[in-house]
Amino acid sequence: MTSGIHHITGITRKIQANVDFYAGFLGLRLVKRTAGFEDADQLHLFYGDAAASPGSLITFLAWEDGSPGRVGLGQPSEIALAIRPEAIGFWLTRALTQNIDLSGPVQEFGEPVLRLKDPDGIIVKLVGAAGVEGPAPHVTKGIAARDAIQRIRGATILSEKPAETAAFIGRHFGLRTVAEAGGVTRLAGDAGDVLDIRDAGGFWTSAPGTGTIDHVALRAPDRAAVETAAARLAEADAGDTNMHDRTYFHSLYVREPGGSLVEYATDGPGMTIDEPLETLGTRLFVPAHFLTDPDDVRARLPQFSLPGEERMNERDLPFIHRVHRPENPDGTAVVLLHGTGGNETSLLPFGARLAPDAVLLSPRGRSADEGYPRFFRRLTAVTFDQKDIVSEAEAFAAFIEGANAAYGLDPQKTVFVGYSNGANMIGAVMLLHPGLIRNAVLLRGMNVLETVPDADLSGVNVLMVSGAADPYGRYAGDLEARLTAAGATVEHTLLAAGHDIGAADLDLAKAYTERVAG
Repeated sequence: MTSGIHHITGITRKIQANVDFYAGFLGLRLVKRTAGFEDADQLHLFYGDAAASPGSLITFLAWEDGSPGRVGLGQPSEIALAIRPEAIGFWLTRALTQNIDLSGPVQEFGEPVLRLKDPDGIIVKLVGAAGVEGPAPHVTKGIAARDAIQRIRGATILSEKPAETAAFIGRHFGLRTVAEAGGVTRLAGDAGDVLDIRDAGGFWTSAPGTGTIDHVALRAPDRAAVETAAARLAEADAGDTNMHDRTYFHSLYVREPGGSLVEYATDGPGMTIDEPLETLGTRLFVPAHFLTDPDDVRARLPQFSLPGEERMNERDLPFIHRVHRPENPDGTAVVLLHGTGGNETSLLPFGARLAPDAVLLSPRGRSADEGYPRFFRRLTAVTFDQKDIVSEAEAFAAFIEGANAAYGLDPQKTVFVGYSNGANMIGAVMLLHPGLIRNAVLLRGMNVLETVPDADLSGVNVLMVSGAADPYGRYAGDLEARLTAAGATVEHTLLAAGHDIGAADLDLAKAYTERVAG
């Protein structure tokens, strides 16, 4: 039985910082970019050696701006990568000069170890492992072949049942116990990698989230081995198992007795099944089983730049937000404000269809309504927290002024598109901060201000689109009247629709946007 580690998967909060660390600092090759197999709105990146070899793969799910997790029982706690022992000095110097958080070197099981922290706080160990040679180390600028990372050296699992965990992995996946020291039981595979089981009895339990390692995947030679393991686990009543076709490998998942998720993944068919070795990692793949428009998925996924590529760094502004850059920007921009229950990704597909060559800027509302993001609180279905509206409108105005400067947006060529609560926010901002917004599309909007200040909206263009069957539609006329009284040019269209938006809204918004901001 072939045994060892196939890949290790973590969760990151900021994909650009993750790419900068793993591809930039560590010099790994980005070998695959996909939408998540369980959730199409999760970007999934695979790093590895030059040939994307099993045993070299470190993968990350992007929970952009997601909540931090907690490392604890029933979870992997460290990733270990193999380097040549004589390369320890190179990596120590590289980490110090690039301000990477590190400790060591120290000796562990007779090997020199540097401990680093990635931008999410995940511990990455660089282990000087004699005799552990990778099949195709990736050589990149600033990292010579002699210093390059060879392959995965191992991972550490925290368990309050270390003996049971070690026995389970040995019995079902072929790793064998080779050493014990300092509360750690070391298991070894056939390819020179190790799995350390740390006795963490009494430690707190883990919590999923960013900055944690989701699972370790062990190597299976082929699908038959995975199916045999599944049958063996079922016979042993080892708990629930799930088998999946992940396109690049076939695998099963099971939890070991200490609670950590373990995957068993085949070596083939490998990362070159859908793109050649020379261009690995350059295309974004959307799993076909989602039966959705791949362009919509791509619009919602976070963008990033590889080392050396032109980039637009996301700035620290008052609202969590997403910036989507088109391949051929035409100088226009669309700012998208979601409705109740949406977030900064919800309207990105709408924006990409509305203006394919525009920069898209989509913030997340900071107020909450029964746990759902909103741009301001509501008291009833049609009454709203006036103080919250005023304070959030002021914060939003500061956000837009900062975004214009940070991302080079031209206010004259920017269209603000809001749906429901987002449309209501745009209407309030126009009246409270005249001059900030020049062009707006308000989908299912209404006036939410009880006291409307005097405002000069001369030169402001507004398209309102209401639904004839929308229960809130009867309130739209008041917003139209307020904006018109302030001097805005308002076009108001009534569709045979409810509160939801669809293709007719997109067609109207697209024609309007091309006219006022093209």
